[in-house]
Amino acid sequence: MYLATVLGNLLIILAISTDSRLHTPMYFFLSNLSFVDICFSSTTIPKMLANHVVSSQAISYSGCLTQLYFLIVFANMENFLLAMMAYDRFVAVCHPLHYTTKMTPLLCVLLVAGSWIAASLNALLHTLLTAGLSFCADNVIPYFFCDVRSLLKLSCSDTHLNDMMILTVAGLIMIAPFICVLISYIRVAYAVLRIPSTKGKWKAFSTCGSHLTVVLLFYGTVIALYFNPSTSYSVETDIPATVMYTVVTPMLNPFIYSLRNKDMKKAVRKIIAMEFLSTQC
Repeated sequence: MYLATVLGNLLIILAISTDSRLHTPMYFFLSNLSFVDICFSSTTIPKMLANHVVSSQAISYSGCLTQLYFLIVFANMENFLLAMMAYDRFVAVCHPLHYTTKMTPLLCVLLVAGSWIAASLNALLHTLLTAGLSFCADNVIPYFFCDVRSLLKLSCSDTHLNDMMILTVAGLIMIAPFICVLISYIRVAYAVLRIPSTKGKWKAFSTCGSHLTVVLLFYGTVIALYFNPSTSYSVETDIPATVMYTVVTPMLNPFIYSLRNKDMKKAVRKIIAMEFLSTQC
């Protein structure tokens, strides 16, 4: 699964960078999403595989905090990028004549750069708050990585401040982009339903279908996992949701976008054909 995630997302990045037809805001955000997916999976899966090889599940305290920091950064970035892609589709469908003036290259770069800064600061906040906790016993994390909720459960310190920060700061960072996604697609759906031809409606919906699939997978699992009361914490129910958004979603993204997008299909075929020809020479 990890190999499929890395190779699939690398193929998307390579296809977008080499095909001039894909040098648009939507594919700029998609290439960034693929990069984040590679980093997101690489934060947890290599360590899990290494532990399996050496038959040890141990991780150092500093290593655990480092993993926690990067997990939050990349999860936040995926969240921000999904919102940017939803806004991009809203402008493309609802304001097509103003698309090039609204979605300028400078705006796209500023949105991505600002998202990296916000994600890094949020991750730093939660990592520092977690570092200030005391862990008094032989601690066993019931996940395959250092998750903030599991660490709070293991702490013998007062975690009310940490819980409050998760529900306020982290909640705002997750919910605000989610609302942006909802509003964007409500407006897109309203605009598409006003298109008189069935063919036009299908074309508009098909361009947004792949993104909606990824949105539902990501937000559904994250909201179910992190925005429940701490008393409802359950390893049996939380582990499948954790695997879904940290392993399965990054792996599925390349297949969802490439299989449902004609331009991506052409670009990927071109890359594969070039690679095949180079091996024959």
